[in-house]
Amino acid sequence: MSISSTLDRLHSQAKQNRWLRYFAVFNSLALAAGFIPSGIVKIMGERFASGLSANHPMGHYLEALHLTGYYYTFIGVVQITAALLLLIPRTATLGAFLYFPIILNICILTYALRFDGSLFTAPLMVLANLYVLGWNYEKWKYILPFNRPAISDGLTEKQKSLSNKFPTLFFAGVFAAVIVFVVVVPSLYSIKPRNTLPQCIKQFKDSNRTKAGADFCNCIHQSGEPLDKCLDEYKKGSDDTIRTP
Repeated sequence: MSISSTLDRLHSQAKQNRWLRYFAVFNSLALAAGFIPSGIVKIMGERFASGLSANHPMGHYLEALHLTGYYYTFIGVVQITAALLLLIPRTATLGAFLYFPIILNICILTYALRFDGSLFTAPLMVLANLYVLGWNYEKWKYILPFNRPAISDGLTEKQKSLSNKFPTLFFAGVFAAVIVFVVVVPSLYSIKPRNTLPQCIKQFKDSNRTKAGADFCNCIHQSGEPLDKCLDEYKKGSDDTIRTP
């Protein structure tokens, strides 16, 4: 069986499940809700995450982005456009394609800067976006080089009855993905800039590197140095001196 035939079969089975259909609607709504507020902020000319210090690595980026003039506004317009297109069934595929490069960029940026604000939401939004694209696979599959026209069985999707069987295995995978990105992945970063200086210093409270940790936090939040430079200085720093009576 060819790749295109296999994908067509799996996609057709998924489209006939009521729960997976509900999940597609949920993802579209969630993605739209994620971009509309941030898009409005940009269109209004306000700085996104205004509470974040300009010395923070993400603050550097957001501050520079805010000062780009109409480019900043353009990003907001594109975000709103992608969100609205996702809410309309006929244009949901176009909205998902427009949405994807933006959220993928945000996700990579988040991990590069270890930003707490979207450390787990950004990858989950990428997965949600991919699900919506997969749900609308029949609308864009013809651009794939291996795709071959499928032989119709004489029944359209609307003519087939929807299944009420709950896809336990699929949603178990969804739950596992949420756990991975909410709990496991953020814990891989033993050191993060955090959003404020006190929060940054607090992460070293029970360690034996409080002095090196404080220097790292000051490097980020006071001096505004790049994250990599501050991490290098932290690694070169010495452990706390143990005082003996």
